[in-house]
Amino acid sequence: MDKVGVVGGGLMGSGIAEVSARAGLDVVLVESSDATAKACLERLERSLARAEEKGKLQGAGGTTAAAVLEHVRVVTDLTALADRDVVVEAIVEDEAAKTALFRRLDEIVTSPDAILASNTSSIPIMKLGVVTSRPQQVVGIHFFNPVPVLQLVELVPSLLTSDDTTARSRAWVETALGKQAIDCQDRAGFVVNALLVPFILSAIRMFESGFATAEDIDRGLVLGAAHPQGPLALADLIGLDTTKAVAESLYEEFKEPLYAPPPLLARMVDAGLLGRKSGRGFYTYSR
Repeated sequence: MDKVGVVGGGLMGSGIAEVSARAGLDVVLVESSDATAKACLERLERSLARAEEKGKLQGAGGTTAAAVLEHVRVVTDLTALADRDVVVEAIVEDEAAKTALFRRLDEIVTSPDAILASNTSSIPIMKLGVVTSRPQQVVGIHFFNPVPVLQLVELVPSLLTSDDTTARSRAWVETALGKQAIDCQDRAGFVVNALLVPFILSAIRMFESGFATAEDIDRGLVLGAAHPQGPLALADLIGLDTTKAVAESLYEEFKEPLYAPPPLLARMVDAGLLGRKSGRGFYTYSR
């Protein structure tokens, strides 16, 4: 699986493209417009430049940012994915948008053995697989942000995903990309988000109620529970829109109150206060 396609060049998609290119794979990344393609390429350049400065570009893709970028093409035409061995969808966390994309990928990707993967945080893989003619080749390959740094990948086969697809996906993740994979059932939230999101939502409710400040909530978990960062800072890193979307998927599937997005989270998303990527969430960030 040397020919990699990525759809969506945000933080996750650009990160998946970067680790694939650093592994020496041939990467085509598709964005929705010339403007977003330019922004994606700039994001890749910045990330690779930081890695080069720290001496961390030691993979098969080269030891300089320029060398790694030679492995990536950023385009706006989905048909450029026709010859890919694996295509990873990393667009907005919206079921309708993802199912529409998988229908298109099913038409475009010509290789009979190609794997169509989703980086979804919470949407059941079955819902994506059944809109294609090859649900046995659709699988969840869920990376974590920041992709170049975090080693975990969740592998999520649906009831219709073949054993061969799961095995080839694991080999690609662990052997080609050097990540570590865990197996997850095809349930909303999979393993990590099913545990993590209720924790974050509880912290938001605590802050919303005036029980404690954002700073004290986060300091409490960092200093008292040895967390690397507090839950509200983590929500800002994930993106409050993504946090809300995952919570909504969990609530839709399980109808448990702990999964329901707090009103404050919904208001912040409506206001465009999405965390680090917008410059303001529970904290303010320089951009």
